[in-house]
Amino acid sequence: MEQKKFEGLLILIVPQVVGLIVQNCGLDEVTATMLFYKSRVYELLEQEEMKLWHYSPLTLFNMHNEERETGDITFPEG
Repeated sequence: MEQKKFEGLLILIVPQVVGLIVQNCGLDEVTATMLFYKSRVYELLEQEEMKLWHYSPLTLFNMHNEERETGDITFPEG
């Protein structure tokens, strides 16, 4: 995928994931954003070849939440 298209996808996906963190974790937007940017899920999402951008924002939120709670990430089958 072209780098510009990939960056465009991230611009669309990240705010949705952050919004879910705000709604479900009771955090403000700045804290939720920083938390997500520091996560392993985001680190993997930034790597186009990992194809995490194929997952829905809800799936990415659930992966992030699992990482926060357990330190592990489970990748959905598919």
